[in-house]
Amino acid sequence: MAITFGTILMAMTSVIAVLAVWFSRYVLQGKALFVCRLLILAGDAAGIVWLVRHGLRPGEPLSAAPVMLAIVLWFMFQLILSFLVLLAVICRFFYRHMMAAPVDMSRRRLLKKAAIYPIAAAGMSAYGGLYERSHVVERTFDVKMRGVDEAGYRLAQISDVHLGLFFTVADLHDLLARAAASKPDMLVITGDLFDDIKQNDEAAAELDRWCAAFPDGIWFCLGNHEYYRGLPHIKDLLKKTQVHVLINRAEQVPGRSFWLAGVDYPFSRDKEAFRRQRASFMTKAFEYVPQDAPVILLAHHPEFIDDGAERRVPLVLTGHTHGSQFGFFGRPLFPVFKYTRGVVRIGETFGYVHSGNGSWFPFRFGCLSCR
Repeated sequence: MAITFGTILMAMTSVIAVLAVWFSRYVLQGKALFVCRLLILAGDAAGIVWLVRHGLRPGEPLSAAPVMLAIVLWFMFQLILSFLVLLAVICRFFYRHMMAAPVDMSRRRLLKKAAIYPIAAAGMSAYGGLYERSHVVERTFDVKMRGVDEAGYRLAQISDVHLGLFFTVADLHDLLARAAASKPDMLVITGDLFDDIKQNDEAAAELDRWCAAFPDGIWFCLGNHEYYRGLPHIKDLLKKTQVHVLINRAEQVPGRSFWLAGVDYPFSRDKEAFRRQRASFMTKAFEYVPQDAPVILLAHHPEFIDDGAERRVPLVLTGHTHGSQFGFFGRPLFPVFKYTRGVVRIGETFGYVHSGNGSWFPFRFGCLSCR
């Protein structure tokens, strides 16, 4: 039986509701606890109903964004509160046992200074949903490429913009302006930009207007979300622009000594089939590239870093993971991918996994978007 995204969403929100109801016993008691639990359940039910009716359909009007954001912040508040309370309960348990402290029956459930926990959870939720998800940082790296004569060549990368409720064409304009401000020679986009059927046409036109701002142009490879939002139409849109679209092919950069190759997104689920599909895409992309030519590889999925290393590709630029969107002291909290965030070095290959400039889920914590 296929598991739909809606089923996963319902399961996750239900778990969050159960956790919030259970852990509220540690911050409230008596009538206040009863009222709090009623409010949690009512708010969660209303949020789930709205998400099912509106939030799961592509192409929702931008006016739905504030409601969607409020629902996400509400559920994240509950999740963070549950985590903080659980952590406090565990710490208290071990403290009592290590110190042989007597149990205070009057405070056995209620945590000391319990009001701190919902205040902290609200602050962290607001920070992740209102500030960090839209705050952009710039990360720069110096990469030595074998066989490249251009000294001081500057390349900018953006990825995973995810046009939609939380990233508009106006936001794309601002991002492109920021990228152009540092005067790079080229801009590359590693997929998942076109993710809103109502904004894709305008977004393609916006890209075209900015091509002249980058001396060596804008180069683009596909992500998985381009397939979800009408790939044939997106291809037609891009054909009308000056953007260099690389789908399992390569081009020598005009006037330069190096090439750019771009690969498609592999959808195979089986591990071995996934590897074979990647290899097939690489073979097609490099078919006409001279054997010793220096190449920059653009790929949405980060495991193409391995394929690039097999061919001794000097630079592989990827995205897709959003850096896990949650981090702790600079490390991804959910490293579900082989390569989740930042620099990967394999032999002579410098790989980079971009943390993404946007996301369809409007929340980041410990994982700033970047370019």
